[in-house]
Amino acid sequence: MRGQGSEEDGKGVEVEDAVHLPGEPDGFERLWTPHRMVYIGGQDKPATPDADACPFCRIPQGEDREGLVVHRGELAFVVLNLYPYSPGHLLVCPYRHVADYTDLTDAETVEVAALSQQAMRAVRAASAPHGFNLGLNQGAVAGAGIAAHLHQHVVPRWAGDANFLPVIGQTKALPQLLDDTWQVVTAAWEQLGPSTGSGHR
Repeated sequence: MRGQGSEEDGKGVEVEDAVHLPGEPDGFERLWTPHRMVYIGGQDKPATPDADACPFCRIPQGEDREGLVVHRGELAFVVLNLYPYSPGHLLVCPYRHVADYTDLTDAETVEVAALSQQAMRAVRAASAPHGFNLGLNQGAVAGAGIAAHLHQHVVPRWAGDANFLPVIGQTKALPQLLDDTWQVVTAAWEQLGPSTGSGHR
């Protein structure tokens, strides 16, 4: 597009508008994260709220390493978040397909709490975070990606981890592959000794 100077200024200078094509420098640096499109596009989200479509019901039926299961309890299990906020981001899930915290049995409530504590201990032993965010997102409106199956977030935090990337660029830089995280956290959990529930498959 071209802009003409005003008739009054008598110059009639044509001004070329800035048009940037792919590959042309435009002053912005880019960190490409195409793997995030799976999450953005909802590829791994269940099509229905039913247990048959629920990944948290499906994951415990497979092998631990493939499903990123860190620990299995009697009534609940611990799994790495497939789209972590930080390395070692764990989810504590009851085996039972239940959506609301108030629908947990007393025994499930106790085990989810105990496994959350043990998850913190294991991550501390594995990677010495400075703190944690713990929380339950109840319903899609509250941020639950899979609202039909309750899951407690255990998110390790380090000083300065909320840098410009997530704040400005909606991108999180993760320095560790999920399988590497699984190995480190699983090993740390096992070194802590007996805890709630049974062992791995």
